[in-house]
Amino acid sequence: MEHGDPLHRTDALRAMYAAIADRYDLLNNILSFNQANYWRRFAASRTGLAAGGCGLDVACGTGLLTLELARLAGRAGRVVGVDFCAEMLDRARENAHRMPWGEVVRFVPGEVDALPFPDQTFECVTMGFALRAVPDPERTFTEMIRVVKPGGRVVNLELAKPGLPVFKQVYAVYLRRLVPLVGRLGVGFAGPYEFLAHSVREGMHQAELRDLFVRLGLADVRYYELAGGIAAVHVGTRPRPS
Repeated sequence: MEHGDPLHRTDALRAMYAAIADRYDLLNNILSFNQANYWRRFAASRTGLAAGGCGLDVACGTGLLTLELARLAGRAGRVVGVDFCAEMLDRARENAHRMPWGEVVRFVPGEVDALPFPDQTFECVTMGFALRAVPDPERTFTEMIRVVKPGGRVVNLELAKPGLPVFKQVYAVYLRRLVPLVGRLGVGFAGPYEFLAHSVREGMHQAELRDLFVRLGLADVRYYELAGGIAAVHVGTRPRPS
């Protein structure tokens, strides 16, 4: 997928996600060897969200990370998922209906670089498997920091770049060959999963993303590598006023 004009790219991404919404969760589980649910649960556990808390999941897709936040917040809490793709939000609402804590979640349309919420609204803000598709990562994280309360955490879960010799080479072949093939078999065409493979190869290294968190003013920044570095969870805290 070409970068080109940002508005055109956003429309193309929206259409791409709409086309794969019905099979998105199934294929994610297959391609992650059923690890994606564990990764989401781990990311949610890094937010510090407690019972009765208020959290936001940005670019929520089908809502599975959003629902992990809702599990932590409980019925006394409030969790919002925001996404730019109506078809993904439809799937998110279906997923929520099947969960005992889904009633605390509200799904709304919105763009990652202009979140439709006031400053300092949420106790944590997350994003999962979406960074490689956002037009401007720095602007996106700036928005996430804006809407989180001082002392609240910003948490990002994303596919990463393994560093172990041999494993790194095997993973590169997996991205280049197997991911597009599974995508073609799952949704009938390879385009979205060719984009996935390309975006992972060309995306930021986990150390670069850590440095971006620091540059944007987050405190206590760290990241956790999962599954040998296939995925990474980054965590930073919005500082409290001194």
